[in-house]
Amino acid sequence: MLDNTGTNLPWVTAMSTPNIIFHDQELLAYDLYTKKELADYVTAKNLFAPALVNFVASLHLRACIKMPLHAYDQVLLCHSEQNSPELKIYEQNGFIGVYYWSHAIIARDWYRFACMDPELTVDFDQISHDFLIYNRAWTGSREYRLTLTEMLANQELIPCCNITFSEFDSSKQYTQHVFANPDLAISRDDLHLLYPANNHDAGASADYNSKDYVTTAIEVVLETLFDDSRNHLTEKTLRPIACGRPFILAATPGSLRYLKQYRFETFDGLIDETYDTIPDPQKRLEAIVREMKRISCLPHDEKILLWNKLHAIAKRNQQLFFSTEWHNQIVKEFKSNFDQGIKRLTATGKYWFELDRIAKTDPEVAVLRTGNYPGRRTLAEREQLENWIKQQN
Repeated sequence: MLDNTGTNLPWVTAMSTPNIIFHDQELLAYDLYTKKELADYVTAKNLFAPALVNFVASLHLRACIKMPLHAYDQVLLCHSEQNSPELKIYEQNGFIGVYYWSHAIIARDWYRFACMDPELTVDFDQISHDFLIYNRAWTGSREYRLTLTEMLANQELIPCCNITFSEFDSSKQYTQHVFANPDLAISRDDLHLLYPANNHDAGASADYNSKDYVTTAIEVVLETLFDDSRNHLTEKTLRPIACGRPFILAATPGSLRYLKQYRFETFDGLIDETYDTIPDPQKRLEAIVREMKRISCLPHDEKILLWNKLHAIAKRNQQLFFSTEWHNQIVKEFKSNFDQGIKRLTATGKYWFELDRIAKTDPEVAVLRTGNYPGRRTLAEREQLENWIKQQN
């Protein structure tokens, strides 16, 4: 059976097939991958002859796919962030973004028992803390968590919270941390004495603790990104939704608006959510802590009234999250974005033909291009591929 190139030659089929890299579970960071590191990767995997390593390594993440010199000028890049300057850099360098909120599908799997877990039944008599805060790592983009930890201590909010604290992260004590944003720097050195020690590992976010949710009223979600322009919500945000609990979202500005795009309700009118509109990270944290302080100071009967209203919204969010309709919405969005990405691809074979140019000045490449060596493409294969490329233009 002939394929889309009119041939049954496997190499031609592979060279004329679009490629996609899934970078959808972690943040995009173009400068994270250096040319030297990519060259070392290509060399270690023995993917190309030494004469071509530098050329292939110059193609950034494209160097990591099986056939980086395929006929398409771009590689599809699946990602999970909106309003992303990093994506713009990738798209300026031969990639086409395909947005996919993969964390939504992941969270539905990880927390799938929450929709039927009897231990998550709401019982206000069991609530011992106003707020649940999972506060583990604080290096890198999470440094704002140190700032929040200090603010809670300064506002005497620790007794209102089910929260722990990690004195060390990445083998560094928190007082030694050098803040990328000096405005978020802390001055206290006694935080480890004020909070219970955190003993959770990185895999803790893949599960939920029903006791934590039953004994607290509102989760304050500490997302991966806070001091950034990108919207990138992970399973951390979806965990209280899956467990049917209300939340305050410590994330980048516009994150609540992001959630509303997926038809979730937030708690504006019951919780002051203007924090979500504040660009400055320090002031956004202050607004969150100020609202936490207000809620913590409410008389108990007013808290019960508030919790009732909040949990009614949270229950609707939980039902939406576990609905087949919502799951299909996420999948449909990805399919639509994937189809749009495919339409944007062009196939001039520029990387394949670049070998001809390199061969004119590099004898080693010239031998690879025309010589007799294992894996050399036959004339029939090359002609089939080049004819297919011509048909695309």
